Amino acid sequence: MQTSINQMKYLTTNPIQIEKALQNVSLQSSGAMVIFTGHVRDHSKDKQGNIKNVKALEYTAFEPLANQLIDSILNDAKEQFHLTDAYCLHRLGYLNLEEIAVIIITTAKHRKECYKANQYIIDRVKHEVPIWKKEFFTDGTIEWSEGCIHEH
Repeated sequence: MQTSINQMKYLTTNPIQIEKALQNVSLQSSGAMVIFTGHVRDHSKDKQGNIKNVKALEYTAFEPLANQLIDSILNDAKEQFHLTDAYCLHRLGYLNLEEIAVIIITTAKHRKECYKANQYIIDRVKHEVPIWKKEFFTDGTIEWSEGCIHEH
């Protein structure tokens, strides 16, 4: 059954709870599951390359396109890595240190596919999905972060 774009929900303003996220994947026929969570850490590099202390982050997104692209990335990963299921949820809004910003869950017959697919999904989400991060530093400065550098 095809889900309409309006029903898809890969973004939330609520705190991400791992237990609730697990309810979105099927373990039927799966021998492995990999869960990745990305958290707000206490430091980051500013645009000049200096390491600075982070107080918080704020994420914003162009939600209709972000949901559509995440759905497409998950479907691509399922096909490419022969997954039984895949799920991604990204947090929007103001996040404090240690809060979960993103969770990705992959299930498959074997762990190797899950690990590869999980990396594939987070890399594509960070590079392709219209989600923007604002960093609040402890010195009072604020910067919009650029996307991560793609490693080959």
